[in-house]
Amino acid sequence: MAKRATSRTVHDSMGELQVPAAALWGAQTQRALENFQISGRPMPQRFVRALALVKAAGALVNGHLGLLDRARSDAIVEAATALAGGSHADQFPVDRYQTGSGTSSNMNANEVIARLAGTAAGVAVHPNDHVNLGQSSNDVVPTAIRVMAALQAAQELLPALRHLRKAIDARGKALGRQAKTGRTHLMDAMPLTFSQEFGAWSAQLESARMRIEDSLARVRRLPIGGTAIGSGVNAHPKFGKGVARALSAATGAKFGQAANTFEGIAAQDDLVELSGQYNALAVALMKIGND
Repeated sequence: MAKRATSRTVHDSMGELQVPAAALWGAQTQRALENFQISGRPMPQRFVRALALVKAAGALVNGHLGLLDRARSDAIVEAATALAGGSHADQFPVDRYQTGSGTSSNMNANEVIARLAGTAAGVAVHPNDHVNLGQSSNDVVPTAIRVMAALQAAQELLPALRHLRKAIDARGKALGRQAKTGRTHLMDAMPLTFSQEFGAWSAQLESARMRIEDSLARVRRLPIGGTAIGSGVNAHPKFGKGVARALSAATGAKFGQAANTFEGIAAQDDLVELSGQYNALAVALMKIGND
């Protein structure tokens, strides 16, 4: 019996190299694996999911714009959607400490999606020419980070906050007007009811939620369509807005294209702001816990 090959040969502009036979990725991902052996920690699955959602939206829009034929557009959307659902999670091994723009992760997604789509459609699907059409790592990765942050907040954090506030409100109502001693400066001071104390915690959590929601309005402005530096070179003028609409339809979140894609690529101030609101929430929860 012939031995099964453990690797296959792939090529790029820098030459040829060996990729594990079972791997769906190609040359660019393999070079990243060899060049960035730093932490052994791959990118978070939430990021991979968001990146795949961006790729699916991109292929859908390029298909509608007539830049991709129907077979390739549908195959890329199907493959990327499967990745967004958690399939082939082991095909994203690139270390999270990599090139500054996230090029390695972007190419990892492009290569895996191209391989899956090409196999399914029975046509050649190119990672750059088809999957990455009208895109750059420089606008795709900042977009995926924002999509990840917005979805994590909407699907996990904010529902948890609402649940906690509801539980606190219910407990405050159950205790009614039962009085306790209020303290200031660690000393007994004036009486208040449990309902009043719990009401303060509930209001504190509601204020935190409102601040987070306000920050998310800026996080949901995506720089997609700006390509390499924000000018949108090599992208269709309608691509960015189309991707934002497609992402909104796929996720239920209200995404839009950033009014200034240069800002969205060059800076992450909106994400810094959101991080600050998370820190404020953590301080509030610690205060409530200490109370």
